Amino acid sequence: MGQTTDRTPVLWADLRRFTPARVALGRAGNGLPTAAHLEFQAAHAAARDAVHAVLDVSALRADLDAAGLASIAVHSKAPDRRTYLLRPDLGRRLRDRGAVPSWPGAMLFVVCDGLSATAVQRHAVGLLRHLVPRLPGAVPPIVVAEQGRVALGDDIGEAMGAEAVAVLIGERPGLSAADSLGVYLTWRPRRGRTNAERNCISNIRSDGLPPEAAGDKLLWLIAAMRRLRLTGIGLKDEQPDALPAPD
Repeated sequence: MGQTTDRTPVLWADLRRFTPARVALGRAGNGLPTAAHLEFQAAHAAARDAVHAVLDVSALRADLDAAGLASIAVHSKAPDRRTYLLRPDLGRRLRDRGAVPSWPGAMLFVVCDGLSATAVQRHAVGLLRHLVPRLPGAVPPIVVAEQGRVALGDDIGEAMGAEAVAVLIGERPGLSAADSLGVYLTWRPRRGRTNAERNCISNIRSDGLPPEAAGDKLLWLIAAMRRLRLTGIGLKDEQPDALPAPD
């Protein structure tokens, strides 16, 4: 048989070069080595901290302003973090619909703390800075929402009369990433939309999908959404490897 150019790992430890997942940790008797156990505890603590972290709305809005992006701040019906975690339904509803302006036909962007305010604080502005100036037409102020779930974008979008909404939200932290940002794109947002009617871009972070690449993907999805007038299972991510150069 001929030789193959693929190198089969001789040791499980070789796999650690290719993934941040916990593989080939070794053993100390029937348990993990002390270093691996301590790393696990540190990752678990980072995930818990991310879930309970408070979004610094003032700092986020200042960063948006520095990027030339206007913003407004709103709050879901969940009054605090504990309620938000125990009552997901309250995080899907806007506390005051009168707090948002009417903007019929707009492409709306909502930034929610979600389950990792850390992710939003680190990556949301970079993505929007890369994306928004490349969109045709006027874009309404970025809506910064506290204690928000994905479906809060439907409530906000319906109240504003938006054509579509993209919700940038902190994803549930894992033990290898506590700062992962997700984006959920929904055509014709309104209360009662389901996840099958959305397109999702996930794992947006420095060691995952970089914010600039996520912005390129979202720009492609928005164009395809407007062409097909839908999102969700009917809109396939068929973005080419490279976007054409602007005229």
